[in-house]
Amino acid sequence: MSICSGCEWCATYVDGFPFCFDNTKPGYDGTCYSTIPPHERQDCWPKPEGSNAKCVDAGCTWCPLDGYAWCFYDDTVPPTGPTIPPTGPTEPPTSAPGCPSTIPPLERVDCHPESGASKPACESRGCYWCEDFTPNVPWCSYPDRNIPNPTGDPGTCPSEIPEPNRIDCFPGGGASKGECEARDCFWCESSTDGVPWCFFNITGEGSDPEKDIWRVDCAPDGGFDNDICMNRGCNFMGTSVPNAPICYFPEDRGYKMTAQEDTATGYKITLQKQGTYTLFGGDVETLTMDVHFETNGRLHIKITDATQARFEVPIETPVATSKASNPLYEFVFTNDPIFNFNVTRKDTGVAIIDTSLGGFVYEDQFLSFATKLPPNSEVYGFGEHEHHSIQHELKWQTMGMYSRDQPPAANGNLYGVYPMWMVIEDGINTHGVLILNAAAQDVTLSPAPYVNYRTIGGILDIYVFLGPKPEDVVSQYTETVGRPFMPPYWSLGFQLCRYGYMSLAKVQETVDRMRAYNIPYDIQYGDIDYMDEQRDFTIDPVNYNGLPEYVDKLRSQYGMHYIIILDPCIGIVTDGSYDAFNTGEAMDVWIKEGDCSTSAIGKVWPPENTYFPDYTKPITETWWTEECVKFHNILDYDGLWIDMNEPANFVTGGITGCQTNKWNNPPYFPAIWGNVLADKTMCADFCQHLGSHYDLHSLYGFTQSKQTLPAARAATPGKRSIVISRSTFPGTGKYAGHWLGDNYSQWSNLHYSIIGSLEFNMFGIPYIGADICGFNGDSNADMCQRWMQLGAFYTFSRNHNGINYKEQDPAAFGDEVARVSRETLEIRYTLLPYLYTLFYHAHVNGNTVMRPLFHEFVEDAYTHTIDRQLLWGPAFLITPVLEDGFTNVDAYFPDARWFDYYTGAEAGFRKKTVNLDAPMDYIPLHVRGGYILPTQEPAVTTTISRNNAMGLIVALNDFKQASGELFWDDGDSIDTYETGNHYFAEFAATASSLTSTIITNGYSGASSLLWGTVRVFGATATSVTVNGKAHGDFSTPIAGVLEIYNVKIPIDVALSITWG
Repeated sequence: MSICSGCEWCATYVDGFPFCFDNTKPGYDGTCYSTIPPHERQDCWPKPEGSNAKCVDAGCTWCPLDGYAWCFYDDTVPPTGPTIPPTGPTEPPTSAPGCPSTIPPLERVDCHPESGASKPACESRGCYWCEDFTPNVPWCSYPDRNIPNPTGDPGTCPSEIPEPNRIDCFPGGGASKGECEARDCFWCESSTDGVPWCFFNITGEGSDPEKDIWRVDCAPDGGFDNDICMNRGCNFMGTSVPNAPICYFPEDRGYKMTAQEDTATGYKITLQKQGTYTLFGGDVETLTMDVHFETNGRLHIKITDATQARFEVPIETPVATSKASNPLYEFVFTNDPIFNFNVTRKDTGVAIIDTSLGGFVYEDQFLSFATKLPPNSEVYGFGEHEHHSIQHELKWQTMGMYSRDQPPAANGNLYGVYPMWMVIEDGINTHGVLILNAAAQDVTLSPAPYVNYRTIGGILDIYVFLGPKPEDVVSQYTETVGRPFMPPYWSLGFQLCRYGYMSLAKVQETVDRMRAYNIPYDIQYGDIDYMDEQRDFTIDPVNYNGLPEYVDKLRSQYGMHYIIILDPCIGIVTDGSYDAFNTGEAMDVWIKEGDCSTSAIGKVWPPENTYFPDYTKPITETWWTEECVKFHNILDYDGLWIDMNEPANFVTGGITGCQTNKWNNPPYFPAIWGNVLADKTMCADFCQHLGSHYDLHSLYGFTQSKQTLPAARAATPGKRSIVISRSTFPGTGKYAGHWLGDNYSQWSNLHYSIIGSLEFNMFGIPYIGADICGFNGDSNADMCQRWMQLGAFYTFSRNHNGINYKEQDPAAFGDEVARVSRETLEIRYTLLPYLYTLFYHAHVNGNTVMRPLFHEFVEDAYTHTIDRQLLWGPAFLITPVLEDGFTNVDAYFPDARWFDYYTGAEAGFRKKTVNLDAPMDYIPLHVRGGYILPTQEPAVTTTISRNNAMGLIVALNDFKQASGELFWDDGDSIDTYETGNHYFAEFAATASSLTSTIITNGYSGASSLLWGTVRVFGATATSVTVNGKAHGDFSTPIAGVLEIYNVKIPIDVALSITWG
């Protein structure tokens, strides 16, 4: 018997009934009852071994259809449909997982004897809902054996509140009369479906929907008990606002200012806690708030314990020595009714931070900070999550953040942590906020609107970025946490990887297949199957025998590069045969258990148990660098891909588990996956050089990246090299790029990849992309073809899939996919000089590279939610097809002049959505008027293409003008901008001319490159001159397009072209 994902095996001897079938639970009969189009289905079960039963138990809908989510959210589908009677041998029926009732099924008493029972109706009566297919067992049953009168007795109800207006005081079910009254709520049984039996007394006073949306949750741990709420000094009151807290902070709960002094950079304020109320204990009685007016666009607010040091994120940030001369903001504070402050934009008077709504708590293991947002705010950011729209809905959703080995999933906390958000305030102005904290944390967004941030450790270290444009916010943010690294030019080429080649022969076969189709292709990867027993710094001597020689061939004969994977887990091999372990043991580089002396033991990929290097320890960098250099002497790799660095652990905490203490079991558990902090990782009380893993967990990938880039550069002397990290944190972009993790071969993931890539550009990691064609699951030709078209415009463009799935490199699907992939990648390679120049701006100024449309057109409200299109920089618009079977796509054209990339024809659309033709071999691409894009003739590798003729695309705007830039260097040396060893030119065009101005000419290789073709969109000509000489090699292929060929002027010579 073999069971595949989503199917069930039940033997039957009735003719016509299969043994293996999809409808593993009554309700699915082969017909999908959902009306949601397949391409819009949001995956509800992004885990292995899905089934209809598990899906329905999760409250979702099951419709098997290859290429799409089989289990997805759909509230419109009834819980059951047509049923199929069981035949043949079956297993005894059981209750649904998670049933809260402790009463044996056959002893349960029906709490909803009339027809029409549902889970909400059941729980509104204070009863339990347990789906159970045992005959005569009710699905809605009383929580205990004390059964009240099921018909109710309205005559004895103490409340005059009409049944339709009653607000549930015991959400989730399980109420009894005694428990209800203990919450000071009314208990009135009712036979009306959906009417709660336990409900709030909200007559006469209390609930006001306009005020209730401002409530800040005083029971984020889920408590609803009136006594607990009151003991916390909070208010307990029902509300008609869905999902609003019923236990909430009063506005006068918090701290009072007892001292204030001016400083060279702002203010120092002393705060004293008021009252004795507490949530979880360990209140910090006296706080110090340092307010630094650091720059005109950046305000820094740091709130610390006045009496003892707490953990602070060890990231180098700018330190101001004087107050900003002309800040865009004002900082105002008051003690009425309690200390609160606001940050106001000077020019508009809009308060972008306003803490007057309460909810400020500063305890040892619980810190809460809430701020109002301006009216009609549009919110972006927070990570790392799989968001299904770039702009967040403000509907009380809570997002947890704690680094986790978690494939992308809705509502899951994924590999990295980003407590950073951006807000469009008034349809135009934009600000951002970063809370520099690495502990487990979550954030809730209210429709009021407000943001409520909670964390279980560290300090409140708040940076406010005033923008006012979205790109300004990102620049101010990266100025704080670190500008992105400058990638080597070859790393902008197409890349190929898979987990599970399993042999060098298979790698060679794949490379040869790609080369046979002439698909541009710069980098081949080695995943963990190249290793000997999945151990770092080793090579499988059998299946990968000859790998070093083959890597040399890739470089010398094909002009390619090779990147290897390294995991942060070292097998404990005690027989002396594993050098990396031996030296690590001798240098004592490992993370320690809670006693801070015993090396912590986990389990990851190697067959033996493993130790984890402590990358906060200086000696670890020495060890790590030495191992990387030694291995490079064996295998001549070019870059390092660091994976599993959340850090991932295949056991919970350690091989002996975790001790029970306040670090491993904090009093508040944020909205993160797992039921303990150590789920899929290490114990929180483990010791590292800079402190407890409790504080450092989500910094593990950051600290590894910080040590890995110098190690990679030491292994490749004089070269830039590159690092790609799975786990990231603000500031990681200074050292590494990122990919969006173990995604799925599903059409929905194309869309999600755009959102994730745009968010990471916001987070300061512009070198970003998703696994093209998907990592988990089998892709297909159509999906992979469309994904290759999109992925050609990820800044990190890599096709990567998982073990045991079908091959999905673009040559694996045959001639057509290979042709389309080749042609699309040739466009990418043509535009690499433009892309490289965008990375120069990211490195120097902190700009984004992949950019949402609202970054350029924030005054156009329609762009604020667009996440199915993207821009490269300010000028290149990409509109991919993201749905199966479609040969057209909606494209929005903001208010600018736009030209078709392929033909140069003017699109003719402004502030309009247009349905464009997009046959399977075509992706719509457009160039924005007013810009000049540098280009180069493409080739199969950048090693070859970098020697080809350069070119320019000139797109004139409404004023018949355009401008652009080109940054160029050797593509591989370190710090060429900082040392001046580069070439930089500016271009300007008018209705009849194009000129270049060379700003920096510090790269000697520029003299060997010649200008080739110049394309001018929005112009026509009958004559052309190049640097004062008549030039006859030009054409006007269509009206309004001028193409000038064979310019043949070196790029380090000033260029002057005229036409008329």
